[in-house]
Parts: sequence; structure tokens; C-alpha cells
Amino acid sequence: MKRTVIVASAMVALTACAPAGYDGANSSAAEPVAVAAAEPTATVEPEASASAEAPAADAPPTDVDLTEKLVGKSVARMGKVVTDQDGWILYRFDKDTADPPSSNCVDKCAEVWPPALTDGNPDLTGLSDDKVGSVTRQDGTRQLTIAGWPVYRYIGDKKPGQWKGQAVGGTWFVVQPDGKKNLSCLPKGTPKAVAPPADSGSSDAEGSGYSY
Repeated sequence: MKRTVIVASAMVALTACAPAGYDGANSSAAEPVAVAAAEPTATVEPEASASAEAPAADAPPTDVDLTEKLVGKSVARMGKVVTDQDGWILYRFDKDTADPPSSNCVDKCAEVWPPALTDGNPDLTGLSDDKVGSVTRQDGTRQLTIAGWPVYRYIGDKKPGQWKGQAVGGTWFVVQPDGKKNLSCLPKGTPKAVAPPADSGSSDAEGSGYSY
């Protein structure tokens, strides 16, 4: 999977809750969360898309990165999290909705918080398959949802296993395998998001009008 080049990052004081690797220490091993019993896959097919003008799409464009796997884990200090196939921790956004599923993170926001896109058939470990679905974004791509909540990565995370996006803007939180916000490890204050990549034409988050 291609990764976005990070130009700037927010330095967040996470005290004792700092994720493994945040200060250069080796990451702690994570143990998978037991898979919850579930009926055969019941993929969410929301009636509402990410935008009222969103076109219907049977498959995402071929030039996007897909999240091929979702993994529910329990990691040191943070507790229950969900990662993609490469170990990047995923987040949910308070300004989105879960019923119906809808994403309100677009444009510059989506450059900083890349949506976890899917072809509709991700491998699941540690998540109940009846919790996982998708929602069509305004560009026609399909984004994974957990309990209806669209999920994202954060470009401020320097390597897999970090959670520098926790509580950014008071609206972004690590997502648990059941779709709920993980509130077990919160930073002091309210962290600001890193700026969008330089090739987006923005030099800093505030100057660009980016407020997520």
C-alpha cells in the first residue's frame, strides 16, 4: 500500500499513555482480540452516501489504495484498537454519522485522514463481521465502516502502532472493534492535526482553512 509523505506532524504530550514507539522505544507486542460470534456476513448497505450528490459506484476506482484487512487487537496502554493489514491504527470522526453511515471528511480533511477504502471484501480478524460495512463517498469510492462509523488512518502517525491522532481537535478518536471510541488513553489538552501534504498547496493547517 502506498503511503502519504508526511511533511509536518503535531508534537503531542501523551505522558504515560504515549503509544509504543512514540518516543523511539520499541513497540510492544499486541494480542488479537477474540473474534465475536456472528451470523454470516451482513454487510451494511446504507441508503445514504457520504454526500447527497454522491454517484452510485459498484467498485472503487482502480488507482486508489485499498484496506485489505481489518484487525482487532489489544495493545499496551491504549487497549482495544483496530488496525489495517500493515498495522496502522484506525480512527473515527465525531462529525461523521453512523445511522445512516456518512463521511463528512473530504478534501483537505481526507488528505490528513485518508479513508480506509475497500472493494467490499476485507479480511477480518478480531472483529465481528456483522459490525463491518461500507459507505459510498462523494468521489464514488467505498469506505469501510465499523458499527456504521467510517474509519480512517492519520498521516501524523509515523509508523504502525502509533496513535498520535487520538483526540485531535476533540473530534478524532481511536476506534474499537465494536465501533465505539476508545477513551482509555487521552492526551493532555486538545492536539491539533498535522498540515495537509505540501502538494495540496497548503503550508499549514490553520492557514489553509483546514480545521479538523
